[in-house]
This record gives sequence, C-alpha cells and structure tokens, in this order.
Amino acid sequence: MNNKTLAILKPDCIKKNLIGKVTAQIQDAGFKVLGMKMIRLTPDAAKGFYEVHNGKVFFDNLIEYMTSGPCVPIALERENAVEEFRKLIGATDPAKAEEGTIRKLYADSIQENIVHGSDSNENAAKEISHFFSRKELLEINGL
Repeated sequence: MNNKTLAILKPDCIKKNLIGKVTAQIQDAGFKVLGMKMIRLTPDAAKGFYEVHNGKVFFDNLIEYMTSGPCVPIALERENAVEEFRKLIGATDPAKAEEGTIRKLYADSIQENIVHGSDSNENAAKEISHFFSRKELLEINGL
C-alpha cells in the first residue's frame, strides 16, 4: 500500500484563482501536503510527464493546455492516497463526476478539469519524483 500521490492544480485552476479552495478541500479530506510549488511547464517537461499519452488524439492539445499557464504540483500523503484522491477529484469529465467532487464543483470540460491525480501507486512515485527531489521533500518536511 502506497500512502503518497501527486496532485497537479492545472492552469485553469490557477486562472480561476481556486488554489486556496481546492487545497483546502484536499486538506479537509485528510491529505497532508508533503511538497507544493508553482511552476510553468515547458513543452519538453509536459511531454515527458504525459509521455504515456503520446500518440493519442488529445496529446498535442493536452501539452498546449498544460503549458498555457502556471500549475501547482502537490505531493500528498494519506492512507490509500491514490484511491482516496481519485474519489475526491471525481471523473475526468466533470459532467459525469459525483456531486461534491473537485471536478464537479470547479471544472469546465474534460480537458480543463482543474486537477490531475495519479492513477496508480507506481505512477504516483514516478510523478512525485518528476516534480520533487527526495532532498526537497525531506527539507520541506524538516527531516
């Protein structure tokens, strides 16, 4: 069981000035923030992160969108973090997301869906290391 996951507050979340509301909802759901920073993805960094989707019809639009403004990657911890975070954010399509989920509350479309969440424990570890070094996380948490 892995107790860590990665969230990314996407450019639409930042543009809508929802960082505080979304992070409060995440913390209210019992997640501990291990690391958090605002960045602007370069096209190469976005392509590297979303490499699993390379070749899919939406890939170029995804890269364009994720590089259109700043985003906020957040390393999170909680028991069953991946599964619990996926429940909290809701379905990728906000029209299909359950009431009260982050995407149902704030997202406009499948692409502009406010937040990314790791889809497996294996990917969570890879994704966290994409944005945070082990040293950064240790320093952030006073270790």
